[in-house]
Amino acid sequence: MATPNPQAQEVITCDLCVKPTQQFCNNCQLSLCVDCVSKHVVKLKYQQHDIVHFKDRKIQLVFPECEFHTNQRCEAHCQQCDVPVCLKCMLGPHNGHKYGDMSDIFNSKKHDIEKETKEIESTIIPQYKKKNEETESKLSIIMAEFDELDKEKEKHRKSWHQEVDTIFNNLGSLMKSIKENLLAALNSHQSKIRNQIPDMTRTVQQNKEILKSNNVSAVTNYKFKLQEYRNMPTDIDVKLPSLKTNTIQGRELSLELGEYKASLTQTTLSNLTEEVSYLSLQKMLEQAKSITTIPAGVNPLNNVACVGVDEVWVSGKDKTIRRVDIHGSVRDTVTTTCQYWPNDITVTRQGELVYSDGYNRTVNIVRHGRTETLITTPQGWRPGQLCCTKSGDILVSMRTTDKSQRKVFRYQGHTVKQEIDRDEDGEPIYKGGVYPLCVMENNNGDICASDSNAKAVVVVNKSGRVRFRYDGTPARRKKSFDPRHIVADSMSQIIVTDHDNACLHIQDQNGQFLRCVANCGLDNPHGLSLDSEGRLWVGLAYSGEVKVIQYMK
Repeated sequence: MATPNPQAQEVITCDLCVKPTQQFCNNCQLSLCVDCVSKHVVKLKYQQHDIVHFKDRKIQLVFPECEFHTNQRCEAHCQQCDVPVCLKCMLGPHNGHKYGDMSDIFNSKKHDIEKETKEIESTIIPQYKKKNEETESKLSIIMAEFDELDKEKEKHRKSWHQEVDTIFNNLGSLMKSIKENLLAALNSHQSKIRNQIPDMTRTVQQNKEILKSNNVSAVTNYKFKLQEYRNMPTDIDVKLPSLKTNTIQGRELSLELGEYKASLTQTTLSNLTEEVSYLSLQKMLEQAKSITTIPAGVNPLNNVACVGVDEVWVSGKDKTIRRVDIHGSVRDTVTTTCQYWPNDITVTRQGELVYSDGYNRTVNIVRHGRTETLITTPQGWRPGQLCCTKSGDILVSMRTTDKSQRKVFRYQGHTVKQEIDRDEDGEPIYKGGVYPLCVMENNNGDICASDSNAKAVVVVNKSGRVRFRYDGTPARRKKSFDPRHIVADSMSQIIVTDHDNACLHIQDQNGQFLRCVANCGLDNPHGLSLDSEGRLWVGLAYSGEVKVIQYMK
């Protein structure tokens, strides 16, 4: 079988159709097939045609036809009029003008075109390609820069939103605190007044009995109470705060509530922290004072949980949880179902006792003297410290069996609603180790944890994102920070016991250190709880005592 010849000539077709060419018109420089020769001659019958065999063709210039004289070709160029001319033109309208040979003009112009083509191809196009690449690079750089600007814009948007949230969270906490303080003061005032009425009624009844009697001693020994009753408790001056706002379009947003002021500027966040800290300090006593020391009868004393005003549940390293009043009298006891002892205790908003049992992996509630299991933790996780939130959820800190990992679970009933254990980079938020992770929820929704293994207080927001860590450095204690139990008051101030330094650390809700309480004989403070009057009940681990401390006005 013959193989195709790569050197075979390409078939040349007719210029008027697609058939192979056989003839050639030298005058018109056209390739023609046999059928198209007659068509070509007829179409241009007034022109001369030199039809030859294609192999005998002569390649020559094809001069343009004259626009004014039929069958004439322009073989010259009028330099004066800059138009092609034929012989009749030169004898007629262009007589006496200067002419150039069309062939010379053709060759010169062709040379210039060749020169131009070469320059475009070898120089101009590469320059354009290079410039195109440079422009493409600039476009990429601009796109990348604007992508970064957009990310930075969103970062600032988020920062500003957080700033606004912080302002209004602080405002909400302050309003709540003012409300609670006013209500507490009025309730206390009302209680004093109300408690006097039965006493006065009894006095009136006794006096009437004395007046009916002829008993000399009853009359002569009578102690007058009129002056005491006349001294009615002084009315409380209730001053309700008003919220003042000021909006200057395009410049500043501001609001005021009493001494609290905030404006929406880039520096608001730090200024706001200082103002809140100042307000907090204004409400604190110059020096905290110990109201009483209660012998709880538990040694070592691990956990305390206040019940109302003057009572507290306490637990240690035995199965019994005791309820002790402010005078040290045991008012109630609960024998737990624990294999050893309860890991932690807390009280619901309804006043029900809740305790965790690490060995049996349960969280239990005591109702009407009977113990019920609320939660059974996942396999491999043991429950530790507890916090009953205002929404009714229960925060449970947990550890793995080998104590290498710790996390916080939020339970709504029996259901896990949230797990907090990793930050945005996937790193553990809490450190594994032998010490428990104490946890509580602040009024602003933050979840605050005392991470003894990391020697830090770790605060995350309600979605579990880390807000800040506090390592005790600002307090300038002699020994390293050793945080144990943790609470938050009505001002969202965070209070944590420092076991090794025999003190309490108080911070505001943004982690700003406010002060230490170190003057109340707090030897080895461990358990911590707040009563309904805002007093701190501190369990001393080794003495088995509970200190009741007032630190706010």
